[in-house]
Amino acid sequence: MDLLRSLPIGLYLEKPLTWLHKLDPRVKLIWLMSFLLAPILCNSEWRLVLVGLLIILTLMARIPLRVWRQQMGWLIMLSILVFLITALTPDGLAVTSQPRLLESDLSLPQPTSYSYVLLDKKPLFITRHSLDLGIRISTLIFLLIYSTNLYLLTTAPEEITAGLEDLLEPLRRFKIPITEITLTLTLSLRFIPLVLEEVQNLIRSIRTRAINWQKLGIKRSLQVWLVVVEKLLENLLMRAEEIAIAMEVRGFTSPNEHRVQWHQLSLIQGDWIALGMLIPFWYARFILG
Repeated sequence: MDLLRSLPIGLYLEKPLTWLHKLDPRVKLIWLMSFLLAPILCNSEWRLVLVGLLIILTLMARIPLRVWRQQMGWLIMLSILVFLITALTPDGLAVTSQPRLLESDLSLPQPTSYSYVLLDKKPLFITRHSLDLGIRISTLIFLLIYSTNLYLLTTAPEEITAGLEDLLEPLRRFKIPITEITLTLTLSLRFIPLVLEEVQNLIRSIRTRAINWQKLGIKRSLQVWLVVVEKLLENLLMRAEEIAIAMEVRGFTSPNEHRVQWHQLSLIQGDWIALGMLIPFWYARFILG
């Protein structure tokens, strides 16, 4: 088992280099915030449009099918499961009413074909409210997770921190430590593969010992896992100390000294086109959404 390759979300795709990779990280961050803010207080139709836009964007970027299936397959299954559960459960409007007239007097022709209950076949019962609620929750889960995942998939960690530092530059006037924040974010992003590597090594060490968990029982199994967690924390603290010593040796005594610029950010033609597309996007959001 290789956690560094089998992790279903949050990995950076180095190759092939798509046109999404070439966009400025600041532009992609603005579009990410647009996809995260656009579903707020909007109707179900607009949320379905946003889901379609993300899928079309993925197809246009020509991301490999193996990555697309690994990144989106489980998320689509989760969204469909949430939609079915929400649509089939009671909608919360469990108001019981008793007619004041006889049933024979209530059988009047309806002026329209409107019906609050869409499906009433035991045990299936779907109303307009439960259907709308299912669409809202499932699309919100898909948009929040996949838009962020697509951003991480096509943006290197150093580009993310460089873009954030540039966008947060005006906050220096309020004496906010922008450089310290971005440096901490860079180190945390670089530390994630080390955590996965330590977890992977511990799991492999347990598998090689062929422990019979049934004979151990629940109490002894918990004791073994507590030892594993303790060893994991010890290894991670040792790795963090090694990184700190290495930074001090190389002169990283403060964030403003011995700084390394990984990327020179500059907007090109494609970036300006992507920024221009925000205007019709938000116009459609306020008119249709």
